[in-house]
Amino acid sequence: MPPIERVFVLMLENRSFDHMLGFSGIAGTDAATHAPTKINGLTGAESNSWNGTIFRAATPAVDPMKADPYHEFSDVLEQLCGQSATYPSGGPYPPINNTGFVSNFAVDAIPNQPSAGATPGGVMQCFDKSILPVLTALAEEFAVCDSWFCSMPGPTWPNRFFALGASSADLDHSPTTANTLLWQTIDGFKFQNGSIFDRGNGFKWRIYAGNKIFTLAHALKGIHIWDVTRYSKFAADVLDPNYPAQFTWIEPNYGHVTSDYLGGNSQHPLDGVTGGEALIKATYEAIRNSPLWNSSMLIITLDEHGGFYDHVAPPPAIPPGDVSQFSGANQTNFPFDQYGPRVPAVVISPLIPRNLIDHHAYDHTSILATVERLFGIQPLTARDRGALDLLSLASLPAPRPDAPASISLLPAMDLVQRQTSLDTLEVETPPATQENEEIDKTRNLPGFLYVAGKTDLEIPLQGLSLDAHAARVRDRVGSIRTRGDARDYFEEVRRKTLAAESRP
Repeated sequence: MPPIERVFVLMLENRSFDHMLGFSGIAGTDAATHAPTKINGLTGAESNSWNGTIFRAATPAVDPMKADPYHEFSDVLEQLCGQSATYPSGGPYPPINNTGFVSNFAVDAIPNQPSAGATPGGVMQCFDKSILPVLTALAEEFAVCDSWFCSMPGPTWPNRFFALGASSADLDHSPTTANTLLWQTIDGFKFQNGSIFDRGNGFKWRIYAGNKIFTLAHALKGIHIWDVTRYSKFAADVLDPNYPAQFTWIEPNYGHVTSDYLGGNSQHPLDGVTGGEALIKATYEAIRNSPLWNSSMLIITLDEHGGFYDHVAPPPAIPPGDVSQFSGANQTNFPFDQYGPRVPAVVISPLIPRNLIDHHAYDHTSILATVERLFGIQPLTARDRGALDLLSLASLPAPRPDAPASISLLPAMDLVQRQTSLDTLEVETPPATQENEEIDKTRNLPGFLYVAGKTDLEIPLQGLSLDAHAARVRDRVGSIRTRGDARDYFEEVRRKTLAAESRP
């Protein structure tokens, strides 16, 4: 067992492996055979066709995107299996040929978004390595995994839950208002076997977030707003040689969640990759220049592919084997026996030899398998029990002294501006065409509304009993119908959170 004492995880948003690193041309040493190898990337011959036109994988990427590619279960089904694919409820996943990315973007995503200038081939466009200097430098300096798949062929919420509970508790879609009303009855989203935060027996953890009221981990049962620390404190906290957490979960700032996701650093397609590059740099450099560095592992990955093209067919997966804790979680009767598309993943530690390329198959539960085997924790489900961990990558007998202390950003990236916005929620104004859109038509907004309401509930108001306060919050959240309503409520909760934090 390598002498790793702390595992840090930074999970960003909505980009596929090919979209980010497919044209990087990274070459290095095979992590298993120690022979020279290259990442499983793109040649430029890969294509999708739609409406009689062939669209090939190519550079440069469109960034930021003019329209957000869709990635709900039905969207990913089309992307992986083709435009005519259907899923038999509870049955086998159809054969995968990765041919429906362009058709899904052209037919489903673009027409349903108030955007201008989006073109069908946008999801086939990929980054040149020069545009991602931080991610590329770390991939070449440590270990890059080119067969890391998101945990299920669907959206953000269930995939992030897999990283924390080795399951999505049967959730196969972005949560709806009806789902979150049920979560309220059990004090948060609940797994049958709990999450990594429930392990006890001295296991210590921390959660950092770029915006406290939009922390998806806060949706889990047993996690409270006071368990979430502002990311702006992270660099100072890890300077403490007695930093207590064995597992640290880091969430980005998701930006304007009621409209365009601008102002964040999650790498959401509508916001671009700039802020995420700055966040990766800040996180790496904070750990690298701390007394914790020699005994730490940092895992950087993305929750799912965001609707962007990837040429590798994801393999079957081990079903978690647990049971849903609320009704309506599984809309398709999906047994979670299929991975979703590849996402970038870089594993960082001074105990990892330079420039490794790992071709082994991983998913987000490999994070849990690593933590569990490192700290003697029992698996949560069959998925993490069967997952490959990352410990073999940390094979050096002593920490490397040559890891760079800093990574350069592109000159155009204003790191100072991005860092100052890490802990703020700007007052956002949805476009006039979206102001009155119902929240259940927005995919992610009901989930963000839930965590904001949970924050509100956990900040007591002077002069109100707990029961009266809970009733007030339920009524307030229940009155929200549109994007504009949600925007106003988020601003209320932001102000309450800041006021609560300023109290002695």
